Amino acid sequence: MQQTSHNSDRAPEPVGLYPHARQVGNLLFLSGVGPREKGSKDIPGVTLSQEGNVIAHDIEAQCHSVFKNVRSILEASGSSWMNLVDVTVFLTNMKEDFSKYNAIYAEYFKDNQPCRTTVEVNALPTPIAIELKCIAIME
Repeated sequence: MQQTSHNSDRAPEPVGLYPHARQVGNLLFLSGVGPREKGSKDIPGVTLSQEGNVIAHDIEAQCHSVFKNVRSILEASGSSWMNLVDVTVFLTNMKEDFSKYNAIYAEYFKDNQPCRTTVEVNALPTPIAIELKCIAIME
């Protein structure tokens, strides 16, 4: 089966050696997508100490940014937001962030409701509070 890698010129650069997405047949698998902005190490909604430790984060700002990045990758790959079929969400603070994230998620996914799993993790590779792992179909 043919496989094709895709990268978006509007999404942030990957933090490792991997594509933004890989198409296998009519499925599109997105690598983990965080809220960083293209061309910058800055993370929306994150306040860091001088030592680089997270002092505070704004989950709402990070949600909007990560959803924007997912949309950019989908569109650059030839798919769309409406083609998402499965979303795995990683949060670093379920107790504090879930209700805000869930409300924002509902705004973005009111017309398309893919399967979803939300998991709390101890840390993510950069000082972010949310990361998405998505699967979409290609039409």
